Amino acid sequence: MALYQLFSHPAERGYRAGLCSKAALFLLLATALTYIPPLLVAFRTHGFWLKRSSYEEQPSVRFQHQVLLVALLGPEPGAFLAWSTFPTFNRLQGVHLRVPLVSTIEEDRNQDGKMDVLHFKLELPLQATEHVFGVQLMLTFSYQLHRMSTFVMQSMAFLQSSFAVPGSQLYVNGDLRLQQKQPLSYRGLDIRYNVSVINGTSPFAHDYDLTRIVAAYQERNVTTVLSDSNPIWLVGRAAEAPFIINAVIRYPVEVISYQPGFWEMIKFAWVQYVSILLIFIWVFERIKIFVFQNQVVTSIPVAVPQGELGKEHLS
Repeated sequence: MALYQLFSHPAERGYRAGLCSKAALFLLLATALTYIPPLLVAFRTHGFWLKRSSYEEQPSVRFQHQVLLVALLGPEPGAFLAWSTFPTFNRLQGVHLRVPLVSTIEEDRNQDGKMDVLHFKLELPLQATEHVFGVQLMLTFSYQLHRMSTFVMQSMAFLQSSFAVPGSQLYVNGDLRLQQKQPLSYRGLDIRYNVSVINGTSPFAHDYDLTRIVAAYQERNVTTVLSDSNPIWLVGRAAEAPFIINAVIRYPVEVISYQPGFWEMIKFAWVQYVSILLIFIWVFERIKIFVFQNQVVTSIPVAVPQGELGKEHLS
């Protein structure tokens, strides 16, 4: 009758030696070389500690209906018209004050409870002899993030365009993009920039100076900027017709940079360490088998009974 192998299992062999023997010293050294070098390799190849990570989030943005406008009528220093939603600024303008007609609409296109785009239109009345050669426009927004840390700030979009020929309309279509000089915290409430971009309660003219406002704003670590605006300057204004600013400003999904928490750093480091450790374990396991099987260090081989499998032996 033919015989077939129906079942098999490996036989385990142990090696015994004293705790102060060369075999014990070798095993201690092999264990140290198995677990410590992978840690050094993972650390020295950089990126072991995750110092910065990122995620995507749709910010909650709302237009605050705060506007500051300067229309340049020519190269002369006093040739301009100005207006804002701040009464003190308007009083300081004197004869240069000109009140425009402003209309705004914010849309939530995907019906997710967050606004996606702002349609802004400003009509500045002009006399027949007045011509606009350039525009400086500042709009302010409330900007919030909620997915990781709760980040709340007052931000702005600043538009500046000037041309050699007088225009009838300025058309702008761009994105309100987030700019970060440092990552946000991964949790908590961050309201360090939840202050007005323009100090509308100040009675002093220098607080409404655009250079001071922009300089102070750029000192922040987190700002917004109107990008990819591609301004289009239209010419051919009819007499007595207003100068028009049409702006479409979208609030896109942002890639937010943040500083990971402790457990996220450990998880990232652990994956790198274990991936290298498995290679060292495989290599040194075969080294130990070779050393003990060939009696490179003196030890006494013994058969390990079936019931003792899993118990630790000096090997």
